[in-house]
Amino acid sequence: MSVVLFVLAATALLGSPGPGIAALLVAGRSLGLAQGLRLYVGLQAGLALAAGLSAAGLASLLAARPALGSLLTAAAVIYLVWLAWRVSSAPVGEGTIGGESGARLTFAGGFLLGAANPKAYLAFVSLYGAFTVTSAGARTDAFAKWGLCVLVMVVVDLAWLALGVLLGRVRLGARGERAMNLAMGAAILLAAGLSLAR
Repeated sequence: MSVVLFVLAATALLGSPGPGIAALLVAGRSLGLAQGLRLYVGLQAGLALAAGLSAAGLASLLAARPALGSLLTAAAVIYLVWLAWRVSSAPVGEGTIGGESGARLTFAGGFLLGAANPKAYLAFVSLYGAFTVTSAGARTDAFAKWGLCVLVMVVVDLAWLALGVLLGRVRLGARGERAMNLAMGAAILLAAGLSLAR
């Protein structure tokens, strides 16, 4: 039962809007599935590294230094608010998304985004600290949680990339694109608010 609860919590935390998901939507919408997979694979590698670093001791460091955890939370919220503003105020019109950021949607860009994503570290630390999925020892439990997080990220992020591809096939007018940008920005602001509420 604890594994099921962990997977549900991981899906909610890791699948909520944030920098990686916004990039996946942009990649799918502007580049399509085949080229968007470059960013996706890089993002998964970076997030797997971030999850591993969290499992290896970041949670202990944050527990020993609560001020550091508050600082990390504040930094993540500021970053998410900035991202929400960027998404909400992005220009609309044919080709603007791909033209503006297509060059950054690469494996290396995805890896850096995943490895340096403050929202992901907060999610991993929260998940690792709140759940025990096996009683076979701390190391085995940490490895099991890491594996489950990676599995959740692979599935959830692929779904977000596919949604971006579907959105790329929909032709919207300027008002529709602006509404989509505002909705994505609002979802990211909600993620920032939830990070602050923890």
